[in-house]
Amino acid sequence: MIRFLNVYYPTRTLLLLLCEACIVSGCFLAAAWFMLGSGDTALALQYEHGALKIAVITLVTLVLSYYFDLYEPRIVSVRLQIYFRILLLLGFDCFLVSACLFFDPEFAIGPFVYTLGFVLLAPSLILMHRVYEWVGAQKFFRERVYVLGAGDYARSIVGIIRSRPDIGMEVVAWDDLLVVEPSERRQVWVAVLDHIAKVKPSVHRIIVAMEHQRGELPVQELLMLRFRGIAIEEDSTFRERLYGKIQLDGLRPSSFLYSEGFRILPSQQFTRQLVSLTAAALGLLLFLPFFPFVALAVKLSSHGPLFFRQPRVGMGGRIFNVVKFRTMFTDAEDEGAKWATKDDPRVTTLGMVLRMTRIDEIPQLWNVLRGDMGFVGPRPERPEFVAWLTEELPFYYLRTLIRPGLTGWAQVRYGYGATLAETKEKLEYDLYYIKHMSLGLDLLIMFETIKTILLRRGAQ
Repeated sequence: MIRFLNVYYPTRTLLLLLCEACIVSGCFLAAAWFMLGSGDTALALQYEHGALKIAVITLVTLVLSYYFDLYEPRIVSVRLQIYFRILLLLGFDCFLVSACLFFDPEFAIGPFVYTLGFVLLAPSLILMHRVYEWVGAQKFFRERVYVLGAGDYARSIVGIIRSRPDIGMEVVAWDDLLVVEPSERRQVWVAVLDHIAKVKPSVHRIIVAMEHQRGELPVQELLMLRFRGIAIEEDSTFRERLYGKIQLDGLRPSSFLYSEGFRILPSQQFTRQLVSLTAAALGLLLFLPFFPFVALAVKLSSHGPLFFRQPRVGMGGRIFNVVKFRTMFTDAEDEGAKWATKDDPRVTTLGMVLRMTRIDEIPQLWNVLRGDMGFVGPRPERPEFVAWLTEELPFYYLRTLIRPGLTGWAQVRYGYGATLAETKEKLEYDLYYIKHMSLGLDLLIMFETIKTILLRRGAQ
């Protein structure tokens, strides 16, 4: 897996992206050469900004592929669905190019160049995904992995790898051994590792997934394999790389003390807050022309105030009032604080639309300008829930070390949490964000937030 902006991506996914970029630009270059000839093509690319135009189309195509989940084989795995999304992608591409030509005819490279380019691009993208499927199915291109462990702990790791062909791993030589005595388990692991040292083709990685390592972990044998070039990795590290979250089960304070990350530097926080203020001011300015229409719709939809103010816990445990467009009836919480649920009966008809489009969250940009929140960070929780969650979930208090955010890593990777189990999983994503916090990761979250809003994921 390759790390980019503190997030790990499967190597083959990034190769898929690079191949698509080459194919898109290559199809339009080939179309220009066929329609204009070699001499005129060189002039069009150099003096009429043809290369820049092709680069823009390539970038737009990659962004649309990302929004249509064409880089997520675990989400889109049915072949017909992939082909449908490719055609949908090309339809959007054609529409955007046509719009550019309508408003600026100078965007053209030559007669029928774009037409031929899209004709070439359709079968090329379909063929590329067929080749990607074939390559992904070949064992030669997979990393051979042995899971050192037994029982539910190791079985879950094996299940994860076998259910995710997109990560390019294959579990080899693993049996669910259930041995009672720790001394016997250690002898089994020593024998297995001795066999791994001799087996051909060799194992590339060993994932240690043992519930109790003391007295059982064959340290010397693992060291010998490590020095022979085999990667050794703990299951918690593997899960963190794969899912972008830190598993709470088995997490100890030493994980924070001795691991990389979890460094909240004043200079870093100043830069992040400066970006948050700029983004919030720009967002409010862009929304200003639409404010009267939203305000009128809220007032006409049901009786009550325009804005809804609610106390939330901010950085350092400080209480502040978050501001949102009202989406519930005025008597929604007469019986006390409750988490929002799917198809919540307390939400008005207009309120459901505002929540699905995230328009109800726009007034929180004012909280960002005031310094109560950042643009990116863990979502602020209500005081009534924070006291209970701090008792139920270890390390929950760490969320208040930084400013809460309008959007966050948990929001783009998981969604809304309405139960203790879901809140626990959201905390695992929040801890990952706090560990790897950076300006680059913030910009990535902002970019993914747009996709979350457009696809209407995670709203309640």
